[in-house]
Amino acid sequence: MTQFRTAIELPEGKHSITHKSRLLLAGSCFAGNIGTMLAERKFNIEANPFGVLYNPLSIATMLTRVIDGEEFTASSPEIFEHGGKWHSILHHGDFSQNSKELLLETINSRLAKAHDTAKNCDIVIITLGTAYTYTRASDNIVVGNCHKLPASTFTRRLLDIEEIVNAMSAVIDKFRSMNPGIKFMFTISPIRHLRDGAHDNQKSKATLLLATDKLLSLYPDNTLYFPAYEILLDELRDYRFYADDMVHPSTMAVGYIWECFGRCYFNDSTARLNNEIEQIMRAMEHRPFDATSEAYKNFLENLLRKIEAIEEKHPYLDFENEKRKCNILLNR
Repeated sequence: MTQFRTAIELPEGKHSITHKSRLLLAGSCFAGNIGTMLAERKFNIEANPFGVLYNPLSIATMLTRVIDGEEFTASSPEIFEHGGKWHSILHHGDFSQNSKELLLETINSRLAKAHDTAKNCDIVIITLGTAYTYTRASDNIVVGNCHKLPASTFTRRLLDIEEIVNAMSAVIDKFRSMNPGIKFMFTISPIRHLRDGAHDNQKSKATLLLATDKLLSLYPDNTLYFPAYEILLDELRDYRFYADDMVHPSTMAVGYIWECFGRCYFNDSTARLNNEIEQIMRAMEHRPFDATSEAYKNFLENLLRKIEAIEEKHPYLDFENEKRKCNILLNR
């Protein structure tokens, strides 16, 4: 039979992720996409505590800060005001606030939550997006986000393989000192950074791939690789698998990559539990013709019973929001 696409070989059976696994996700948009899929299915995750980050040095800085639990203060050099708002040069713009006090409260609250996860983490999933960094000229801090500051504020450069390996090795060693069996799953974001230029984007991705390969060889018992980059660029190379910007993956592509992720890391019992949770989530999205009808009341009561049955079998799952919503709808 003629093959019309390149099927990527998946690392099936190399490691198992369950709903009891404690996961910390960090990096670019792929970490956000997979993180959303995991969160919707009630996995125990903490995703991007500094927001979306792209380059390895910023990700390494974030993970080091998270494992150390070092809070930001009013005098921290990373904190600054620009354009009427307060920002952290290490954080995504989603964290920016109207006052320094609110910014510190926001980023330190999220830091504390991530620190608690990191202390007992089973798997750290890292998605590397680009090997290009922007360094603030005034103090040589590699920034996570430029926050629309003038381009003259920063120096742009391409990291070399050794720099990436050294930074990530320090992170892996720090986490292993607390949990020798911890796993680091690396992925390369398939999203092309075309603002770097097509050729520079290729150089960047090649640097990330080579650095990741070196880390896998240095830490064979603690590292995994999931081929998200290869799946989108080789197996799903048609532009119908891209969003309107022709850069980000489409909803269909994200769904397919999620299926591949599940085939690699979910055993049969985890897959069955995922299906049960997905049925609950689809039912939560149901919109009745008549919200006051007896039929809709019965629907909600049956849904609550299904949720309670899952909770009884799996008491570590959190359905409080869903139960609260059902009860509000029943009693309105």
